[in-house]
Amino acid sequence: MSSNNWIVPDWPAPKNIIAISTTRNGGYSLSPYEQLNLGLHVGDDVDLVLKNRQLITDSAQLPEAPRWLEQTHSTDVLTSQNWQTDSVADAMVSQYSHHVCTIMTADCLPILLCDQQGTMVAAIHAGWRGLQAGIIEKTIAHFSCPPSEIMAWFGPAIGPSQFEVGEDVYQQFVGCDPQASSAFQSTDEQHYLANIYHLAKQRLNSNGISAIYGGQFCTVSDSQQFFSYRREGVTGRMATMIWLADK
Repeated sequence: MSSNNWIVPDWPAPKNIIAISTTRNGGYSLSPYEQLNLGLHVGDDVDLVLKNRQLITDSAQLPEAPRWLEQTHSTDVLTSQNWQTDSVADAMVSQYSHHVCTIMTADCLPILLCDQQGTMVAAIHAGWRGLQAGIIEKTIAHFSCPPSEIMAWFGPAIGPSQFEVGEDVYQQFVGCDPQASSAFQSTDEQHYLANIYHLAKQRLNSNGISAIYGGQFCTVSDSQQFFSYRREGVTGRMATMIWLADK
């Protein structure tokens, strides 16, 4: 397995901040989870998933096994020192070296945060429900630095030409912020194409974060590289990870 099987964020993070976002390539799982499925909750063979998890730990030279979360589309944020194997949350923050903050996705938006000083990191699972309810804002609140000193990276998510939503989703976002309407394109009287990258950028901007990178992927359109729940229904999960290395 090589680094071609995961994405390294292109952002000006401090050198002691390390991050990767896996693709579907390079693992052991069989159809419909081929190849590098990292989710234990999707019906895949448990032994193969555990082999995949060990493979990425070894191949990416992680400082420890990833700190996996049970994600529920909530706004719950966990600090890495309080993590346990059955922890339930949709974001993790850390100021401790070698704690691998990890979230899984297959269309939802993975967001990584770090400060300019290289002292704190976060990984956020931002589906539309968590995004609308304030998962970004609750994660930012854990940072001690001013928001202007935080940078963000968007990993692979469903692209704006594929994310069709109903009137209810549109109203929930626009009801909180009328400017959110610019992230939606009407397709008929009841449906819209939503740009989850733009919605997340709006939330970050409104909270004082302007240094935002990534966001050029579409999990639905690129079946060779990414799992997509919307495209496949039964499918695997990718992982986006960030940690503090020793300075």
